[in-house]
Amino acid sequence: MNLLAIIRVGLLLGMRHATDPDHVIAVTTIVSRQQSVRHAGLIGVLWGVGHTITILAVGAGIILFNLAIPPRIGLAMELAVGVMLILLGILNLTGTMQWITHRLTPAYEGMLVHSHSHSHGGVTHSHAHAHDPEIHVHPTSALRSHGLIERLGLYQLLRPLAVGIVHGLAGSAAVALLVLTTIRDPRWAIAYLLVFGLGTIAGMMVITMIIGAPFAYTGKRFAPFNRGLAVASGVISVAFGLFITFQIGFVDGLFTSSPRWSPH
Repeated sequence: MNLLAIIRVGLLLGMRHATDPDHVIAVTTIVSRQQSVRHAGLIGVLWGVGHTITILAVGAGIILFNLAIPPRIGLAMELAVGVMLILLGILNLTGTMQWITHRLTPAYEGMLVHSHSHSHGGVTHSHAHAHDPEIHVHPTSALRSHGLIERLGLYQLLRPLAVGIVHGLAGSAAVALLVLTTIRDPRWAIAYLLVFGLGTIAGMMVITMIIGAPFAYTGKRFAPFNRGLAVASGVISVAFGLFITFQIGFVDGLFTSSPRWSPH
């Protein structure tokens, strides 16, 4: 395979990989509380970066050092996805995720700080305002100077990154083994994993922006309907997580004496 073929196939398969049901359900649970399409897109990028980190780390180990993953370890890596989906769903349904987000996100990004407009001599002014005396309010121009990442806060950056890393564990072995059957040169194989990761990042950014759009729209105009969408995403996340856990634990045998694992 030449470089152009590797780039083309890697990008397409990476974007296709982003549409896997467990990936979509996980990011839907995360973006269900977002009221900005841009923020949703950033969450998708961070998920893709975390996923790519694991794919590269585990995949490179398999390709370069011929690492063999025992069936029980492989199943445990996939089980982590099911457990994570259950946890995300529960946190969403109980409101814990929203509470943590509000506690760890900078105050000026939430409802604690807002602006009021009034007129003096026919000229309209707008001032930042907070009801909590402990909140230090910066001028509006200063608030706008903060980057998108600064406004989101550390927690909202680390959460999708960590979720992406866990998802990467589940698929890294399958991707690496697929590459080995097609690309014999280790350097080209690692290059393919990197391009595959870039495709996954791009695909997940598009997906999260599409998913985040209705949440952003209804969150500002139809709050009860928006809460219903968030609850539905939490229920689906828990249900799918339980399905994955049962499938891996009992059907594939992780919780039995004879586990059967076939990377896919």
